[in-house]
Amino acid sequence: MSLGQELAPHLPFLRRYARALTGSQTHGDAFVRATLEAIVAAPDSFPREVEPRLGLYKTFHAIWSTANIEEGGHDGGSLGNPEAIAQARLSRITPLSRQALLLTALEGFSAADAGYLIGAEPNEVDNLVQEALGEIERQTLADVLIIEDEPIIAMDIETIVRDLGHSVTGVAVTRDEAVAQARAHPPGLVLADIQLADDSSGIDAVRDILAEFSVPVIFITAFPERLLTGTRPEPTFLITKPFQRATVKAAIAQALFFDAATVPAG
Repeated sequence: MSLGQELAPHLPFLRRYARALTGSQTHGDAFVRATLEAIVAAPDSFPREVEPRLGLYKTFHAIWSTANIEEGGHDGGSLGNPEAIAQARLSRITPLSRQALLLTALEGFSAADAGYLIGAEPNEVDNLVQEALGEIERQTLADVLIIEDEPIIAMDIETIVRDLGHSVTGVAVTRDEAVAQARAHPPGLVLADIQLADDSSGIDAVRDILAEFSVPVIFITAFPERLLTGTRPEPTFLITKPFQRATVKAAIAQALFFDAATVPAG
C-alpha cells in the first residue's frame, strides 16, 4: 500500500481538526493542503516510526507551528471581523492549550499521542487541556438551539450545554420546527443532527437558518466523512456520533471562540 493510500482515510478528520483549530474552512484547508504538499515533496521525511494517522498530524503540526498564524499573522482588522475577535481572545489563552484540547477531545488522541504531536509530556497535556477548558468556558456564553430527533441524545446535549453555562432556546426535531424556533428566538449557536424525525435534513434546516441569521453551527453525525468530501460547502465544526461529553464541550468552546456575538462570561 502506498503512503497516499495509507493517509487517505485520515484526511477528512485532519481537515476537521484544521478547521476547528483555525475557525475557518479556508484557512484550515490551506494548512492541510500545505501538509500534503510537504509530504509529496519529501516522502522520505514522513514519520514512519508511528502509525500513519499520527505521522500525518505530526507533519501538519510542523507546518502549523512554523506558520505562527495565531501569534500575530493578522493586521488587526475591525472588531466585527471574526479573525480580529479571535486574535483578541488569543491574548488570554495559549495556542498550545487549544491544540491539546482539540487533539484529545475532538480527535480522540491519547495524552501520550497528543504530547508527541505538540512536543509535551502526557501530564503536561492533561494540564493544558484543563487550562483551555477553564479559560474558554469563562470567555463565552450563548443561547443554543439544538436540532436533534433522538430524545435521549437531545437531553444529553442539553445537559452538556447547560453545564457549560449556556442557555437552550429550544430543541427541534424537524427542519420546519428548527427554522421556526430560530425565528422566534435567534440563537447564538446551533447544534444540528443530519437526519431528522420527518426524514428532513439538518443540513437543509441549517441552510435555512443561515439565510436569515449569522450564527456558528456544529454538526453532529455518525458519518463525518460524508460531509467532508470537498465537493460542496462543508461545516467548520463537526462531531462524530457516538460522542463523548468532552468532545461536545470542546467543539462548543471552539465554535464560540471565533464568534462575534458571544457574550463574555461574568
